[in-house]
Amino acid sequence: MGVMIIFDELKAELDSIMARDPAARSRLEVYFLYSGFKAVRDHRVANWFFRHNMKLIARWISQRSRHKTGIEIHPGATIGKGLFIDHGMGVVIGETAEIGDNCTIYQGVTLGGTGKDQGKRHPTLGNNVLVGSGAKVLGPFRVGDNARIAAGAVVLTEVPDNATAVGVPARIVRLNGEKVGQPPCESLDQIHYTDPVEEKLTSLDKRISELSDAIEEFENGAGI
Repeated sequence: MGVMIIFDELKAELDSIMARDPAARSRLEVYFLYSGFKAVRDHRVANWFFRHNMKLIARWISQRSRHKTGIEIHPGATIGKGLFIDHGMGVVIGETAEIGDNCTIYQGVTLGGTGKDQGKRHPTLGNNVLVGSGAKVLGPFRVGDNARIAAGAVVLTEVPDNATAVGVPARIVRLNGEKVGQPPCESLDQIHYTDPVEEKLTSLDKRISELSDAIEEFENGAGI
């Protein structure tokens, strides 16, 4: 019975990747060649040892997996069903991070801490969350169900359910299917959203130009 449960869980993990990755051609390919699948599979073993207070063995398994896959998952992290780590190189998941079911994480993502917190230090992702490549989610807050984090975003505060967060620091640009000061987008568009830092710099540059023109006009009028 135990073997059948393990087999069913393994098949479900493979099927979740097959459903989300158009490049996946077979379960066999995913099983043997997908680094993200290997990293999650190794983590489930490491986490079992971690929860049974065999932390040295757990850490050894996680570090060995890191060297094999380029993905570092602390054995204490809690991961739900159907996690798909696509490509995966450079992904870091901290000890107190929690990930819900059917989440997708791309390469270069960090689910980390800020160094300011004790105990719960890392984020919690709800179900069906997508985190784009290079995004950093830092701190002990929640990213809600069905949320989308754009590529390169730095998320430092809570993200509501059904929201899209973009930029450095990240801000909400879409919530419950409605745009929030940004162009509409039916899915996570990692190209057509503007960076709020870039917007601010552009605004400052415009203001400096206006002040320079005003000063020049004043000097000319005063005969200076």
